[in-house]
Amino acid sequence: MAEPTESTPAPERRRGFKRWRGARPFWGGLLVTLAGTEILFTEKAALPVILHIGMQGLAGYIVPGMMVLCGLLLLFHPSQRLFYSILAVLLTLVSWVTSNLGGFLIGLLLGLIGSSLSFGWLPDQPTRRRLLRRSRPTTP
Repeated sequence: MAEPTESTPAPERRRGFKRWRGARPFWGGLLVTLAGTEILFTEKAALPVILHIGMQGLAGYIVPGMMVLCGLLLLFHPSQRLFYSILAVLLTLVSWVTSNLGGFLIGLLLGLIGSSLSFGWLPDQPTRRRLLRRSRPTTP
């Protein structure tokens, strides 16, 4: 019988995830990924129809697929966030034409907001005063 493995306690895992999330444009990358996924799910045509239509129909699948890729790269490779966020904005605007008005405007708005958040995110920011006040012990 195998020995039970010790797992890290939940508070430590939560702190580790918080540290990981703080070292990258997490919310921006997540929103861009969700935008690409939403636009992909609003595509209704079958693949043979897409291939019959040609490049315009195929672009309806390529553009949101690249948006999902940009969102994942924002999450897992944050050092190139400026390039990925600019590419995500351009792909989001192209999805207006190629993919049902950018996923019926929902994917378009998610993509624009997410890529803007990613573009504006700065690494190694100092701790905010509000967080400093919370972390200091209060003296009676």
